Amino acid sequence: MRVVTSPQEMRSLVGEHRARGEAVGLVPTMGFFHAGHISLMRAAREENDCVVVSLFVNPAQFGPGEDLRDYPRDLARDVKMAGGVGVDYIFHPGVEDMYPRPYLSYVEVEGITEGLCGAARPGHFRGVATVVAKLFHIIPAHRAYFGLKDAQQVRVIQKMVEDLNFDVEIVVCPTVREEDGLAMSSRNIYLGEEERKAATSLYRSLQLAEQLVRGGERSAGAVTAAMRGLLEGEPLVRPEYVEVVDWQELRPVERLEGRILVALAARVGRARLIDNILLDVP
Repeated sequence: MRVVTSPQEMRSLVGEHRARGEAVGLVPTMGFFHAGHISLMRAAREENDCVVVSLFVNPAQFGPGEDLRDYPRDLARDVKMAGGVGVDYIFHPGVEDMYPRPYLSYVEVEGITEGLCGAARPGHFRGVATVVAKLFHIIPAHRAYFGLKDAQQVRVIQKMVEDLNFDVEIVVCPTVREEDGLAMSSRNIYLGEEERKAATSLYRSLQLAEQLVRGGERSAGAVTAAMRGLLEGEPLVRPEYVEVVDWQELRPVERLEGRILVALAARVGRARLIDNILLDVP
């Protein structure tokens, strides 16, 4: 496995694989790998001849006061983990490689970025769309792999690919969880022991929502009220939002039908955690 820092070299190497008729898979990440990242790499390894993992903590998607400086990083550990899965390349550029000064060009996806995490993190999805668009140009992969835990991000990337005619298939992989249900996240490292226990209430509230829907509940308000009631039982959990939205446009719904996303975000200690489930409602 090779670690590549130059965008020009990375594009050239991928071009060589494509010229030989080989399928290329891309897994975009910000590093500090966990089992969720590894599941994406394994999926890419199974479906492609060449696998590239990008590792770049993207400053454009962090807002003022967020954890850009403290975001966990361990390149040697990540290289070892990716090598164990059979990744061919890690693309690890510097900030100056991705955002040469002065940097004036951004990608904006409207509508679906306004609610959920977009409401609390203005500019976040502009940074996400911009860096992923750049990665798609630097690494012209046949397939790119994203986890459903970041469901709004998935929809933003899907819409960007559709609207801007990127020639890449977006492969969405299931959320990977700890044994107690907590969704895998690099930010879980911020949690203390008691906070870690309290954080399991996020998934338990989603399980409650699914149970209610499977039992015939069709009122989004009733579902979110029940979820909030459960979360409020954990004093260490501070909910940011609890919403039910349609999957395509991520707009809040009152009556549950079709494909819906039940999503939430909460602060637990210094960690901001997100989670969701996707349901098909008759």
